[in-house]
Amino acid sequence: QVQLVESGGGLAQPGGSLRLSCAASGFTFSNYAMNWARQDPGKGLEWVSGIYRDGSKIAYASSVEGRFTVSRDNAKNTVYLQMNSRRPEDTALYYCAKGLNYRAHYELDYWGKGTLVTISS
Repeated sequence: QVQLVESGGGLAQPGGSLRLSCAASGFTFSNYAMNWARQDPGKGLEWVSGIYRDGSKIAYASSVEGRFTVSRDNAKNTVYLQMNSRRPEDTALYYCAKGLNYRAHYELDYWGKGTLVTISS
């Protein structure tokens, strides 16, 4: 069955970098777009970033563009989210999600359980 397991979250200070990882299994990873979303209890669910199956196209939410970088390693069945210039408002539970097809950014059919990122001084 499809499994998505996020890691790399934790408590960090504003500024600096943090990298999240999502290990995928149970499907042909290289055939599907992968996405990141986050949920802050006070704000609801927000789509953060998506990457085509071959990395040829990448998109970001305006709230993170220029600070976050998504990438994937199809040989390792893993997608990453590099978080730079962290802000307190980046505090959230970060989810990895599988797209319905090779380019889906909003049509997502499987989700991980999330990894909590807390940005605080």
